[in-house]
Amino acid sequence: MASFVIEGGHKLHGEITPQGAKNEVLQILCATLLTSEEVIVNNIPDILDVNNLIQLLREMGVKVAKKGMHSYSFQADAVDLNYLESDDFLKKCSSLRGSVMLVGPLVARFGKALISKPGGDKIGRRRLDTHFVGIQKLGASFKYDALRSVYQIEAKELTGTYMLLDEASVTGTANIVMAAVLAKGKTTIYNAACEPYLQQLCKMLNAMGARISGVASNLLVIEGVERLGGCVHTALPDMIEVGSFIGMAAMTQSEITIKNVSFQNLGIIPESFRRLGIKMEQRDDDLYIPEQEHYEIESFMDGSIMTIADAPWPGLTPDLLSVLLVVATQAKGSVLIHQKMFESRLFFVDKLIDMGAQIILCDPHRAVVIGHDHQFHLRGGNMTSPDIRAGIALLIAAMSAEGSSRIHNIEQIDRGYQNIEHRLNALGARITRI
Repeated sequence: MASFVIEGGHKLHGEITPQGAKNEVLQILCATLLTSEEVIVNNIPDILDVNNLIQLLREMGVKVAKKGMHSYSFQADAVDLNYLESDDFLKKCSSLRGSVMLVGPLVARFGKALISKPGGDKIGRRRLDTHFVGIQKLGASFKYDALRSVYQIEAKELTGTYMLLDEASVTGTANIVMAAVLAKGKTTIYNAACEPYLQQLCKMLNAMGARISGVASNLLVIEGVERLGGCVHTALPDMIEVGSFIGMAAMTQSEITIKNVSFQNLGIIPESFRRLGIKMEQRDDDLYIPEQEHYEIESFMDGSIMTIADAPWPGLTPDLLSVLLVVATQAKGSVLIHQKMFESRLFFVDKLIDMGAQIILCDPHRAVVIGHDHQFHLRGGNMTSPDIRAGIALLIAAMSAEGSSRIHNIEQIDRGYQNIEHRLNALGARITRI
């Protein structure tokens, strides 16, 4: 197990470019199974979750070729259907959360799929009902083998239908859309997720010959087609990484420029940091964060304490609440962080309390942060990363702290952040991988 040793208290300066969007690319890679023709994907991040999915596609029989530093081609013209029933395939699926999005493409194109309960972050329950109920409504049958913890999905033919999703699940919507594009007739999905990465998936599928309308809304209409062709697709920059860099600049009182952020796809993220008092300036498609000695949390108009909560797009992504919470520890004022979508994601705050942060953990979903206004710095500490987003939040805390810190289990950070220590060290950080 690898660790980071961080020497805190160093300011950052310079420019940094966000990687390709992890959450988009996981969807896009699964969609390459929908055609026998070549699909080229650009701006693929070199991170653990994505690399594991690429390797899984190779082992499934997909021809994968590296075209450039962050570009790959995929051709699924000889998928090994026997391998998809093997224990090796199921074991690898169980360690990769994104593997659940293989179900839609496999059932749509090959009429069957086996999938084990996927793994990933330990951040509470993450239901698969939306995925499975939606694909069932298209005509697939599901059986669960409790002894092997394996789902068996079969469909002789998928048929379009109307469905109202019980939640606007991003991966659930993606899975259903990928199944519906090859179903017979019209599929209408209401309460669909509509975040930029889902929009990107729909745009890619339309480029392959799908007929999806209502993209960017929560009402998608899909006219099924018989087959899809190849295409070239470029992933967006990762909005979570952009938010993480904003937080780093604020906590370390640094001046940085984040390049090529695709500002129109950041949604409410910049405004959420502004509510904590952080200044930023859009310069073309770059985001300039000036050095700030202090930043003050806003109050609501009636003077009550500010609440920052996650919500489905265009609300605030839950993936940035950990970063916003850490940033609030050095703000002037207080804020309530309300994590509505996952019940275990705030438990990492005990590490911040050990470092000197003033945080009241009300319950698994809510934490009140009383900011230090940079009057008292966090202390270096010894901690373990429980998940990707808490991991980067702890790294930000350690970079701003007095003294040295050590973060264990940084494989969790590697799952979502590409070559992070080298990129931050180039800006002036002092991070060593052990």
